[in-house]
Amino acid sequence: MKALVSIITPLYNSETFISDTITSVINQTYSNWELILIDDCSTDNTIKIAENFIFKNHRIKLLKNESNQGAAISRNKGIMASKGDYIAFLDADDLWKPIKLEKQVAFMKANNCYVCFSSYEQIDEEGKPLNKMVKALPVLTYNKFLKSNYIGNLTGVYNANVLGKITSANLRKRQDWLLWLNAIKASGKPAQGLQESLAFYRVRENSISSNKVALLKHNYWVYKKGLGYSTIKSMYCMVIFLWEHFFVKSKQIVSIS
Repeated sequence: MKALVSIITPLYNSETFISDTITSVINQTYSNWELILIDDCSTDNTIKIAENFIFKNHRIKLLKNESNQGAAISRNKGIMASKGDYIAFLDADDLWKPIKLEKQVAFMKANNCYVCFSSYEQIDEEGKPLNKMVKALPVLTYNKFLKSNYIGNLTGVYNANVLGKITSANLRKRQDWLLWLNAIKASGKPAQGLQESLAFYRVRENSISSNKVALLKHNYWVYKKGLGYSTIKSMYCMVIFLWEHFFVKSKQIVSIS
């Protein structure tokens, strides 16, 4: 029997995009998955939309927070409820290509890989292509990853049978970076990146991640709060981060036609 993949998707007022996101999971060529949706007290039609899918597909499950907890706690709730051999993540506004899980699970098995990610493309809020691809590094060591976040969370998969359940730190942003840092550290070897684009990341106009200046403080907290570094060491890491992000990582974004 094929290994089970648990897909973790936090929800909060996601009515605009969640149907397309869930559909991209249902359309996977790899069929042995469970989709765990965690609603963080949405006030729109998110739950109703999710329940319509659940009624038709037993592989989709919905958990509900009693109060608004944020993405990190919601993800952790889903992770702890998961039953999969592998754990993957998909935010409520992003999309997967149909071959995503099939490609990555096969690659991880063939290469004894515990942490895997891939290239992905950017789309706008209406789902139109921005003609940009973020290329995955073929090999990503812990030390390289410490300099900047090279894993698109929507593409990452880790082997929960080997590594256990790696959870998110309770930070407002960049908690996914910490999760993947911990996963690579636990694996004892580099993560491996598939060069093929397997997902679509939706660029939102007013999101924190689209505001690079505002995001700097969240990167700082990864070092200071997430990793427990001293203020001096955290500032030093931020200098390295800025160089890596703007002069090295930026080269991973390529134009496509």
